[in-house]
Amino acid sequence: MHKPLAGIKVLELARILAGPWIGQLLADLGADVVKIERPGIGDDTRSWGPPFVEAAEGGTLSASYFHSTNRGKRSVAADFETEEGRAVVRRLAAHADVMIENFKVGGLKKYGLDHESLRALNPRLVTCSVTGFGQDGPYAPRAGYDFMIQGLGGIMSLTGEPDGEPVKTAVAFADVFTGVYGTVAILAALQGRHATGEGCHIDMALLDTQVSVLGNQALVYLVSGLLPPRMGNEHTSIVPYQVFPAADGHVIVACGNDGQFEKFCGVLGTAWHRDPAYATNPARVTNRAVLIPLIAAETQRHPKAELLAKLTAVNVPVGPINDLAEVFSDPQVLHRGLRVDLPEPRARGGSVPSVSSPIVIDGVRMVAERASPQVGDHTESVLSDPAWGG
Repeated sequence: MHKPLAGIKVLELARILAGPWIGQLLADLGADVVKIERPGIGDDTRSWGPPFVEAAEGGTLSASYFHSTNRGKRSVAADFETEEGRAVVRRLAAHADVMIENFKVGGLKKYGLDHESLRALNPRLVTCSVTGFGQDGPYAPRAGYDFMIQGLGGIMSLTGEPDGEPVKTAVAFADVFTGVYGTVAILAALQGRHATGEGCHIDMALLDTQVSVLGNQALVYLVSGLLPPRMGNEHTSIVPYQVFPAADGHVIVACGNDGQFEKFCGVLGTAWHRDPAYATNPARVTNRAVLIPLIAAETQRHPKAELLAKLTAVNVPVGPINDLAEVFSDPQVLHRGLRVDLPEPRARGGSVPSVSSPIVIDGVRMVAERASPQVGDHTESVLSDPAWGG
């Protein structure tokens, strides 16, 4: 399949997660992504282990963290501290469609590699700058890390048990979302370039993204003036919509309407749906403190598999709580091909596992066919590539 971004050249001057996530997604969609790395050291996350991908000949091929966000790229080793290294970046930028960078505000200007400097060489260049707090404002000079952004941006005030401490998400929530939004912005900028013939500068901030994805919880506050509480696995506006105990584990039940609740009651053999205190969702929200213990007492009488089967049969949204071993052995996950093993002769076993992008176009899943590179793997091939000025 001819991938939609084939022919688009992306220069990545980014490390850690948010910026590389953009580069990986663009590579999955067919772009030629060239990652600039410090000679011998590379992206910081190469050492963020264990675990590490084991090499066939002994040693390692970087940490799993690095491989989670750098597949499909070509690595060029260049040192910004030297004029030779800066010249390499300028040359590649002159032929690139997109540049991704996540240096502190002004961090590239001292090297003459900021957007304004490079657009003089390439007016069509789209630059996406990823920072913690954006290019302006009182916090702009600060370094931004996902954990602190989750706290500052409000999501931790909503996550966790009511009587427990605030909890961050287990995945770098702000980083990944910034990577996705950054990709959307780049695609929009490339489309806009068709009309103007000129590139632009995209300002992506982790804090902006974190606040933006507060979604319905933000509107609860903005509309009512009330602070949404931490509710653990419960939902502020829907009941029942949470984890319930089974005889041998737990299940998630998510009744989004009164019809589903009636079917849920039918499976449990109760008549709560006929009681005015529970017949409608607003009534159930109001009376959740009484209803939830009643439901839990019934669900824990049934084995997990039985609940899953019976509720699925009557179209009540229900699901298990899988660990990652169960996720990657789940028949739907297997069928959809969400795990991919990318060829890498230097790795023990000859491949590196990866989690595919969720994008499927005309039946073809968009995932790069090449594993993450080692530092400088492609320095010679990129610098001799005519598409990059070689």
